[in-house]
Amino acid sequence: RMATSSSSVYSECKPGDTLCEIRVYEQEVIIVPVLFLMSFLVTLLFLLLLRFCPEKVDQLQPRSSRATRTRRNLQGIDAPLGLNALEGEPIALDTTSYMTFNPVRDSYRHERASFNANNVAFTDGGGSFGAAASAFTKPRELPRQRLPEKFKGVSPLPASYSLKSDRSVSLYRARMENRNVVLRVLKDSASNQESQSFLGFASFLSQLGPHPFLPELLGVISLRVPLITVIEEMENRDLLGFLWRCRQVRDGMYQMTEKKIFTMASHVSSALDFLHSKDLLHCNIKARSVLVSRICTAKLWGLGDLYARTSTSANHSEDPGIKKWQAPELLAKRPATPKSDVWSFGLLLYEMVTLGEVPFAEIPAKELLQYHQRGKTLKKPNNCSNSLYSLIKACCQWKEHDRPSLAEVRRKLQSGEKSANDSSVIRVPEPINTEQYLKEAGYGESNN
Repeated sequence: RMATSSSSVYSECKPGDTLCEIRVYEQEVIIVPVLFLMSFLVTLLFLLLLRFCPEKVDQLQPRSSRATRTRRNLQGIDAPLGLNALEGEPIALDTTSYMTFNPVRDSYRHERASFNANNVAFTDGGGSFGAAASAFTKPRELPRQRLPEKFKGVSPLPASYSLKSDRSVSLYRARMENRNVVLRVLKDSASNQESQSFLGFASFLSQLGPHPFLPELLGVISLRVPLITVIEEMENRDLLGFLWRCRQVRDGMYQMTEKKIFTMASHVSSALDFLHSKDLLHCNIKARSVLVSRICTAKLWGLGDLYARTSTSANHSEDPGIKKWQAPELLAKRPATPKSDVWSFGLLLYEMVTLGEVPFAEIPAKELLQYHQRGKTLKKPNNCSNSLYSLIKACCQWKEHDRPSLAEVRRKLQSGEKSANDSSVIRVPEPINTEQYLKEAGYGESNN
């Protein structure tokens, strides 16, 4: 027999009954253990999120509590004493916010996802770069793993280290594991658009994929402030400064030979070929867009302008000093082609053999197009061999179809590297006059 309470038991069991089965269901007996079990599971889930997905916990917190953490502190960094982290812009780094990308070499064109927490997407920039932009319109979810240790020896880099000044980004040098890195840190004062552009550029670099002659993207801290991009440090900085130092220093690595020109140019051409294979045109090939490692490996950079042209989320303003390196079709406002990069590559070779002189230095930028139309070519530099000069002239032909393809250029570079002189050092006794250089490069008197 069944009863629902102790008071009803006696009404169900009659006097004299020898067997009376009573089942009593108490609500407390069922509900209380279930509540305990649920609270245990919730606590366990929270601890697991805190351990393995701290960014999710951060997102679940109320906005008011997150707003109280606007002031950053220098923590988690083995920083040198007396470090003034760039005028009130100290970095808050802790191990839970370190994220890096695993190299993914598979095609990204058919994958659809968002970039971390900010849902950065690329949009078609139009113009001659529409095909390139469409390849990056659907960024994939970037695989993440924690960086193995904290950054050490963090110190601010001078503004001159950057190829192009960016008021929203601070630059630091640091040590990560057994290598030097450069930290591109987004400032507190950055706007929403600048933050999106910062993350968009990081996503662009990651989707581009690794290449031995592109600076390596080591990681991105994107889930906690400050936003940071971690890139390998190229100790000799940009190629133009390296060439200028070759004029002044007479020993060690600062000795440019013709063989070295062919070798470093081959590095750049390999990276350029990689970009072209992805339907991307660089359109800013020159010595300042190439970085040089400690062992004189040349790596193509200047990719910020490439990203800005292919994305409407980034502000793009043309460098006033780019005209001297632009192909005639670009000066005439016609669409760029791979042969446009070949023209600029020829001028890069000219910069290398002259140790950093401006091409067409005597011609004002506004008269360049007419100068090219008259069939004028670069004069042969004093230290230039016939084989190298013939390659420069071939790259800088007025008509695009007269220029060699990038594959032909690469073959000539490889052939020239085998036969080039590696004992005769290129000498240019005069140091560069910076003011005169800026004027000849087309920056104008207003440039500081």
